[in-house]
Amino acid sequence: MRFALPSRSLVVCLPLLMSAFALCSMGNVLAENWPSWRGPKGDGISVETSLPAEFGQNKNMLWKLALPGPAGSSPVVWGEQIFLTSVDDQGQLLAISVGTDGQQLWQHVVAGGNQNVRGDEGNFASPSPVTDGEHVWFFFGNGELCCLTKNGEPVWQFNVESRYGKLDIQFGMSSTPVLLGDRLYMQLIHGEGNPKTTEACVVALEKTTGKEVWHVKRPSDGHSENEHSYASPVIYGSGADQVLLSHGCDYIVAHDLQTGKERWRCGGLNVKNNYDPTLRFVASPAVADDLIIVPSAKKGPVLAIKPSLAKGEFAPGDKAVLWSWERTPDVPTPVVYDGIVYLCMQDGNLNALDAKTGKEIYFERTHRQRHRASPVYADGKLYLSARDGKVTVVKAGKKFEILAENDFGEDLSASPAISNGRIYFRTFGHLWAIGQ
Repeated sequence: MRFALPSRSLVVCLPLLMSAFALCSMGNVLAENWPSWRGPKGDGISVETSLPAEFGQNKNMLWKLALPGPAGSSPVVWGEQIFLTSVDDQGQLLAISVGTDGQQLWQHVVAGGNQNVRGDEGNFASPSPVTDGEHVWFFFGNGELCCLTKNGEPVWQFNVESRYGKLDIQFGMSSTPVLLGDRLYMQLIHGEGNPKTTEACVVALEKTTGKEVWHVKRPSDGHSENEHSYASPVIYGSGADQVLLSHGCDYIVAHDLQTGKERWRCGGLNVKNNYDPTLRFVASPAVADDLIIVPSAKKGPVLAIKPSLAKGEFAPGDKAVLWSWERTPDVPTPVVYDGIVYLCMQDGNLNALDAKTGKEIYFERTHRQRHRASPVYADGKLYLSARDGKVTVVKAGKKFEILAENDFGEDLSASPAISNGRIYFRTFGHLWAIGQ
């Protein structure tokens, strides 16, 4: 058998082709998935670079896809697939997958339901999906929970009310589950307002079967509307120090991942001698190295906890509480990056604090509108998404600087996802892919 020798031109080009292939492969390795609401580490931070500050209908928009209805849930991304939830005009609750080319891959009807929970604030498609690249878990505000393969094939489904009792929460359960290893963790903090009865619980499930691993009550002396929490659980730490943080009903609580047993709890988020019966938590905790930033709501405080010193039950004044700050974001979850805590207030004001001391670096005004989405950090920038579809891009660092103000022209309450050099925004009408 004779083999043809490559032509001289091909021999010359081979090293160039090999180099190009290596660069492409390196790009794929460096590309980052966004598997959950707050990104790969649950902190709202991306390592992606070369992301645009300016974008909109006619600038740096790669594509947009019309969606069947509004939702506050964030998209999640793995590889070349995007997953999100929605409702349609019939009130059906939908799980959807879209390719990174902007083409819908599949749609699965999870359950019927109603669209609106309270006016224009949201619906049952408020919790965000979570994925490990092979399966996707979808949770909805009426308690419906399901696992699908990445190809949209049903694996298991049940309503949490069938196991853990009716969800007694005014605006629907909006807490997003968190995935770690082979387990799916959920906080179901709700109740009728009487602290003598405990409806709230925290659960761990086998991710591929939905079977219960553990289920613990989540007691508190909080009462009235404060038994309702719209925050999401967060994983903190690494190795044996990892804990699940549940947040609501006046406390943040650290749970053992293997058993659900309480390791510590911190109060002081709702002052007992001046108790606010409407101080429900919406913003979730933010985590960094040996630091947990704990928001509350309305006129409550923000606490900075040093987890390595946390033991038993404690409050401000304990050595585990590094500092307390007087202003809290009512809805957006904080971001901690490079020694700075960023608090995006519900009215668009941005507060920057020193992470070690709590000392204010600046308090500045951005777009004055309701902010329901949580900010994300990437490429030296903070992306702040307002309810009217305007996104303010602020330069990260100690000096406040607005880099751009962008307008999608559609309502928006979902936090963005960042993956593979793109930012994905989910407005009420469309899914948008933004990139250079």
